[in-house]
Order: sequence, then C-alpha cells, then structure tokens
Amino acid sequence: MEDYTMSEVLEFVEENDVKFIRLAFCDIFGRQKNVSITPSELRRAFDKGVSFDASAIDGFFSVDQSDLFLVPDPATLSVLPWRPSQGRVVRFFCDIKNPDGTPFEGDGRQILRRTVERCSQKGYVCKVGAESEFYLFLEDDNGNPTDIPFDRAGYCDIAPLDKGENVRREISLTLEEMGIMAESSHHEQGPGQNEIDFRYSGALTAADDFITYQSVVRTIAGRSGLYASFMPKPIAGESGSGLHINLSLYKNGRNVFQDLLRGIPSEAEGFIAGILNRISECTVFLNPLANSYARLGKCKAPRYITWSKGNRSQLIRIPRAPFDSERCRMELRSPDGTCNPYYAFALLMEAGLEGIEKGMKLPEPTELNLMDPSVDTVGLKSLPHTLGEAICLARQSDFIKKVLPESVAEKFLAAKQSEWDAIKDAPNPEEAERQQYFGKL
Repeated sequence: MEDYTMSEVLEFVEENDVKFIRLAFCDIFGRQKNVSITPSELRRAFDKGVSFDASAIDGFFSVDQSDLFLVPDPATLSVLPWRPSQGRVVRFFCDIKNPDGTPFEGDGRQILRRTVERCSQKGYVCKVGAESEFYLFLEDDNGNPTDIPFDRAGYCDIAPLDKGENVRREISLTLEEMGIMAESSHHEQGPGQNEIDFRYSGALTAADDFITYQSVVRTIAGRSGLYASFMPKPIAGESGSGLHINLSLYKNGRNVFQDLLRGIPSEAEGFIAGILNRISECTVFLNPLANSYARLGKCKAPRYITWSKGNRSQLIRIPRAPFDSERCRMELRSPDGTCNPYYAFALLMEAGLEGIEKGMKLPEPTELNLMDPSVDTVGLKSLPHTLGEAICLARQSDFIKKVLPESVAEKFLAAKQSEWDAIKDAPNPEEAERQQYFGKL
C-alpha cells in the first residue's frame, strides 16, 4: 500500500471517478465501523474531521459527551474492489480526535502508534505478521447463518472435499488488489475451517491490515452465500480458530531473532521473557470472549505458559528458519481473531520492551508435547481458564494501566464482566455463548 499524501489523495479521488468515501474506525472491542462521505467533504475531513455520535459506539462516550471526529489517514487509501468500477468507493482508516483536536484516548491506532514510537526511541522496529483461521457456514434462504459447515474437508485437503478453495482464492486476490499480500492459504483441520496468512509489516499497518482482512473475508463469503465466523470455538469437539501473532524485532536493520536460533544471547530473549511474564494479565485482551477459553488447551491451542523451538504445543514457539532468514521470529499461539489488534499488538510489544529493559531471562524451553494428556504438567503455569479469571488478572495489573488508558481498560473490562456474568449464570452456558456470539463475530 502506497503512502499517499493528502494532495495525492484528493487528486486520485478526482481523477478516478470516486463517488463515496468510507471513513473506517474501530470501537474498543476491535469491531470496524464507518461513516460514508462524498468527495466534496473529503478536504474538510482532512482539515477538521467528520463528526459522529460517540455515545452510540460501545465503550466510547456517554450521551452528554457525544462528539468525536474522524480524521482520515491518507496513507491508508484503498479502493474497495467489490464495489462498482464506475462510481468507485474508497476507504481510509481514521484517527479519532476530540473536538479540541487532541487524540481520543480510546483510539486503538493512537495507542499502538505510541508504542511503535517508544520502540523506535529505544532503537527497535517490531514487525508483525498474522495467521488467521475462520469457519465458513452455509446461510439459509433468508441469508441467515446456519450451523452447517460449508464442507467436511480436513487439513490441506483439496477439491472436491475442500469446497472453500475458490472462496480463499477470491479473498486472496481481493486483498492483493488492496495492497495486502496473502502469502499462503489452505483448508484447516475443522469442517469448513480455513486459514489465510499475509505478509508481515510494521505493527500499525499489520493491525489495519487485519481489520481489512476480516472485512474482506466476511464480504466475499457473503457474496458466495456463506457466513464467515471468527468465533474461537464455533463447533464443540472440532478445532478452534486462532490468530497466531508472529513478532520479529529489528535493531540497526538486523533481525535479532536470528541470534536466538544460533544460541547467541540477544534482545530477543528478553523480549520473549517479557511477554511470558505479562501474558496472563493481557489474556482478556487477546482472548476476549467466554468462548475463547473453550479453545485453549485443545487441538494445538496452548494452555500453559511455555516456549520452545518448533514445538506447536507451546504458547510461544520459535519456528525453524535459516539463520540468515528475515523470517526468524516468535509465534504467539494463544490469541484469537475476536481481539482488538491495536490493543493486542501494543500490549505484546510493551511487554517485550519491558523484558528487554529489565534484562529478563528466558526459562528453559519446554520440550514436551503438551497436547498429550499423559504428559506431566505439574509445575507449569497456566493461562486463565475462564473469561472471569482473565478479567480479574487484568484488573489487578499495573502493567495494563500503564499501556492502556485507565478509563478505556475499565470500560472494556466492565463490558466483559457483564458478558461473563450473563453467560456463567445462564441455565445452559454453552447455548448462551452461542446466542451471544454466533452470527455476530
């Protein structure tokens, strides 16, 4: 995606028959919203912002403090390929501002941008890549999602068992038209389950790209008469859907994770140790649904706070790669696709920086298959087992208060507490989960 300037954007809109402009932003839960304007309003949007009713957005303001403004980021210009080529529609991600022009404290892009700047001040650049899984379900005659998976294929199957290959192809090509390079795609283990991985980038771009990716997946699936679900465990007894977050760290243009694979001491050790140290406190922001905890500890989704090289049963693994490869990285395997990527990436990067600053040391790697029920796990620390437990750990965390504005964290946690109370006290918690999440995420 090119880094357009405001003047270039205005020229592009005028010369390319653009008729509608979507100003995109996210609520505190990472759900995309947008306001549409016409080209005649775009210059005003850049100069002063476009107002919207913040009291109508979950976690933003109450009705007596309702005005916020969307200011488009010109570098995020993207044409929506599924809209008509005549009378085009373009989209920008926006920064959210208060009426006095100051950043809105709940704006995830601003929170993540501050963390990126802090990394830069310390001499580091953190690159982020995402591997995201989702399920495809059939829709009924009225376009409502059913619980019938699109196919019964398994891991890396091909057609005719794999019915999703054309959908994945169209998603990948659409992403490419929007400047997002989908590197690989395949059928996953569950029936109707798919995965598409896209190329790593800077943290803010990666978070924007993930929001775009989810929008594209849902749009292309809907055009095919399908419902795409990022719910972590939509089918009991089948594989859950995760968001594996890959992080690499560069200093003076060099990826320090290369040293870790060579067994040479480096900042990568402190970075990983910092994340292991804070992961339990951050988990509610990485796994924000009651349903998220039905996935953890099953089908290669980690439960224990461990690390290893190459072992997919661990929370953090260091994938095998050539020592000179730019792809040397750590892979965090616990998060799922219902997280707010701006908050999630900021928390992980801040935890990693803290680990470097405090000189934290990595524990010994855990060279066990933790998915084997016969393996002795005594002494291993565990991730929270429920959403309620994760909320408690976050509320007690000084680290969370340091990274996220206190009022924002409290609104997020209060909403999650209400969600958790309603589900755990329901006569049938599993059915309550399904009613709460399926068809919405």
